[in-house]
Parts: sequence; structure tokens; C-alpha cells
Amino acid sequence: MILKDFGEKSQKILKDSTITVFGCGGLGCPTATYLAASGIGKINLVDFQKPELSNLNRQIMHFEEDIGKKNKSDSLREKLEKLNSSIKIKSFSLKVDENNISKFKESDVLVDCLDNFQTRYLLNKFSLKEKIPLIHAAVEAYYGQITTIIPGKTPCIQCLFPDMPNKKDVFPIIGPICGVLGSIEAMEVIKVLLGIGDTLSGKLLIVDLKCMDFDTINFKRRNDCPVCSECFS
Repeated sequence: MILKDFGEKSQKILKDSTITVFGCGGLGCPTATYLAASGIGKINLVDFQKPELSNLNRQIMHFEEDIGKKNKSDSLREKLEKLNSSIKIKSFSLKVDENNISKFKESDVLVDCLDNFQTRYLLNKFSLKEKIPLIHAAVEAYYGQITTIIPGKTPCIQCLFPDMPNKKDVFPIIGPICGVLGSIEAMEVIKVLLGIGDTLSGKLLIVDLKCMDFDTINFKRRNDCPVCSECFS
């Protein structure tokens, strides 16, 4: 049975697409898993850290045997290759900065599964400069948020967060919130690639699993945004 608006042509678009997932932890694991299962032809996985025991409650594609041994991007790649051997998956063990982010300018969509705003701001700027759609998500405790950035058409991350939030070295996360937000991220990627449905562009979906609330708020571009204003000039 074939889904309406999703046939052989749609599957070929996914097969011909390149997606880069930044962060292979709590969000990156479910997002990349569903993208691989969906048949995305090429997936880049970017992370420089190794799995730790405290990660395993939410980073579901890293196992006890991986702790302290493999880089997260390599660990996740190995699992996804067993899930779908017909796609190409590359792992990059690097900390993203201004000098190496250009490696990923051939991506069709960028996926923010990061845990810090410093790198998130860099990814936002890169998305706008290269005009590559960006799916942003973040989680903490029982809560999560997600939006879709379309360069030149929607507000950017710094329109939403003009000032960098205070960095927390450690913050608790309940595992299922990562699965929920990661699944939505994967679906946003598919919708952007195929041009189907309504994306979260110009909207921020806020998820509260403790109270089981899903709220969407609209937000607009800031005229004084130092990052995306050039895209609208």
C-alpha cells in the first residue's frame, strides 16, 4: 500500500538526498534512525564525543559495549548500516567550528541535534549563508522544542533566541522526550525534501511530556537580526 502524496517518485527524492545530522546523542539517535529507515540516500553523522554510561537512558543507539570505546558518530553509523545497508552513511569525529563546517555545504537539509547554543548559532549562520534548510530541536527534562528554518523565507534561530542562553554543563533529560522530538525532526526533514504537508517554518512547537501538552507559537523575523537580515535585503 502506498501513502497518498508518497510514491515511487518521493522515494527517489529521498534516495537522492544528502542529510547532515549534527549531534549523535539523545536527539541524533532517533532522528538518524528514522531517516535511514526512510531511505535517505546519504547521511552524514557529526559528533566528537564518546558514549558514557549516563547517556544510555536516552541515546538509544549506543550500547554498553560502546561506552568509552567508540566515537558516537562511528557507533551510530555502525548501527544504521545494519538497519539499511543500501544507503551511504559517513561518520565525522570532529568538533564543528568555522574552519570545518564547510565540509557539509553539499547537504540538502541540516539537522540540529546539538546540546549547546554556541555550535547551534554557528550552524544557523552556515544554513543561511549556504541557503540550506535547517531543522532545529532541543530538549531538557520533560520538555522539547522544534522549528524549521528556510533561509530567506523564515525567521532564523537568532530571531528566536537573540541572546545566547546561559550554558549548562549538565542538565537532566527523560529519555522519551528525545524519541518524540527526534521523530518529529525526521518528519520535518522528509516534508522539506518532498514539499508535502505543513512544516514548522515560522513556528515553534513546544512539547511538555509531563503534562502531555503540545503547543505551537508563531514567531516573526527580527528586523534587527544580525544574522538573517541579509537574506531579506
